Amino acid sequence: MLIFLALAAVAPATAVSPIEKIMEMISDLQAKIIGEGEVAQKEYDEYSEWCEDRSTKLGFEIKTGKSEVEELKATIEEETSSAAALSTKIEELSNDIQVDEADLAAATKIREKEAADFAAEEKELTTVISMLERATSILSKEMAKGGALVQLQGVTSITDALSVMVSASALSSADASRLTAMVQTEQSDSDTGAPAAAVYESKSGGIVSTLEGLSDKADAQLDKARKAESTSTQNYQMLKQSLTDEVKFANKDMDAAKKNLAASQEKKAGAVGDLEVTSKDLAEDIETKSTLHQDCMDGAEEFELATKSRGEELGALATAKKVIAEATGGAAEQSYGLNQVSFLQISSGTGGAAVRFVRDLARKSNAPALAQLASRMQSAMRMGAAAGEDPFAKVKGLITDMVATLEKEAEEDATQKAYCDKEMSETTAKKDELTAAADKLSTKIAQDKSASAKLKQEVATLQNELASMAKAKAEADKMRADENATFKTNSAELKQGIQGVQKALSVLKEYYAKGDKSHSSADGAGSGIIGLLEVCESDFTKGLTEMTAEEESAAADYKAYCKEDELANTMKQQDVKYKTKEAAGLDKNVAELSGDLATVTDELDAVSEALDKLKEMCVAKAEPYAEKKARREAEIAGLKEALEILEGEAALIQKAAKHTLRGARRQ
Repeated sequence: MLIFLALAAVAPATAVSPIEKIMEMISDLQAKIIGEGEVAQKEYDEYSEWCEDRSTKLGFEIKTGKSEVEELKATIEEETSSAAALSTKIEELSNDIQVDEADLAAATKIREKEAADFAAEEKELTTVISMLERATSILSKEMAKGGALVQLQGVTSITDALSVMVSASALSSADASRLTAMVQTEQSDSDTGAPAAAVYESKSGGIVSTLEGLSDKADAQLDKARKAESTSTQNYQMLKQSLTDEVKFANKDMDAAKKNLAASQEKKAGAVGDLEVTSKDLAEDIETKSTLHQDCMDGAEEFELATKSRGEELGALATAKKVIAEATGGAAEQSYGLNQVSFLQISSGTGGAAVRFVRDLARKSNAPALAQLASRMQSAMRMGAAAGEDPFAKVKGLITDMVATLEKEAEEDATQKAYCDKEMSETTAKKDELTAAADKLSTKIAQDKSASAKLKQEVATLQNELASMAKAKAEADKMRADENATFKTNSAELKQGIQGVQKALSVLKEYYAKGDKSHSSADGAGSGIIGLLEVCESDFTKGLTEMTAEEESAAADYKAYCKEDELANTMKQQDVKYKTKEAAGLDKNVAELSGDLATVTDELDAVSEALDKLKEMCVAKAEPYAEKKARREAEIAGLKEALEILEGEAALIQKAAKHTLRGARRQ
């Protein structure tokens, strides 16, 4: 029996029986089919969501396209009318400019002729006045000397007087001729018609008076001509300024009209090009929407058929697994019993596979909660075994509670997603109908509000995660302290036991090695005791080694967990800081832009507010729902598999206990 126990202590792990291998293969196949179904479900959900989003987007694009087509047509008509009006205006302004320029040219020509006539008249009058003044001066000087010229005695007319003055070389013949012509003109214009000779009979002074009168008339005529010239010049300048201003402003208006005409034609050309592109896009959107529904229905039908086929396969596998489990238990026990398994070997590894599986799962999924669960499972098994209690009950409870928690969270997320999908779809559709008048401003505000709400939700989520991490860290610290204290106590006891066994072996070996015993000693029994003590020493040493290795592994895991927790904590705090700052900036932008939306209706405000609340609740998540769902389902499947591993270990121990050699005790 001692030899059997010694061999069993170092025996390899129990081989898996064919029945167990078959059950394992069926379970693996079921898991594979379930995984494929989950992947297909995820793909179908994404495809269905895409169909719905695509249909909504196409409807909105068609509606927008029709509106843009109508707007572009109206723009083309408006610009065509505007171009025609501008062309007419340019033609009218051109005609007005030509008329004004022609009037100015005619007025300038008339003014030049008037100026020439005035210059000639002024020259003539100036010459006459000069001659009159000279003739008057000559006569006045002669009279001042003592009387008139001797030749002037007896003259009867100014003509004769002038002739005498010419003969006396007092006046040139040309000047005399002009004065004579002027006097004759005055005589012909006189109303009396009496001859002028009677006035001048033997009186040279009468001639001077007559010449002075003619000079005064010439001066008056010259003054009148000059005033008329000044008035004409002033009138011409005013007319010229008026016509010049009219031409200037008409040219300015025509330049503006030509510029507006070019802009209108350019805008019309752009609208024509945009209309062609928009009409083409609208036709494509209408055609795409007409085929989208059928494509989505075909995809749904294919998914339903594949799901039904997988369900049938899973049903067949479940039936086969149930039949094997119910019908082959006794035969498997008889053929592949556990009578070769050492009870010591089983007890030394109790629950280890499940703990390692959960720890590996935590590392793969980077889930601190699963890492903490693995540590709690290990501590529960170790403490329960030390206290003589059933460790599996507590561990099962821990795993079951975690599975229930994850399933509850999954159900809550799924319910919320369905509600969010429905409400978001309905509210968004209603908002699209109401935001036509304020689309540009409201889009920007909605984006900023959504981003701000998302950031705030992410900040709240991060703060909750920080609180959860702090709580988990405190629990991990306490658990690590308890584990370390338990290790110190148990390792001290094992070390003490090893020392006691070694001391006993030394005493017995020394005694039975003596050859001169004074009595017949029980050497055979002593050898058996020594052999059993050596087995105990080996078991104690192995237990201490495994315990130390587990302590070192737990310490390393705890250290790694602390490092990851510290890094994650720092990153999340930085995220909280930056996201809070960014959210504040977005809120400021929203406040500034909100002033431009004073004309938005009350109904649009209510819908926008409801949509913002839905976005805060549904959209602004730290992790997408599909990814979170896949991760949680993987964790739940892993925990269920850990439960199966744990139940297999418990069954293994129970079967092994039935085959334990009588009298053997668990060490």
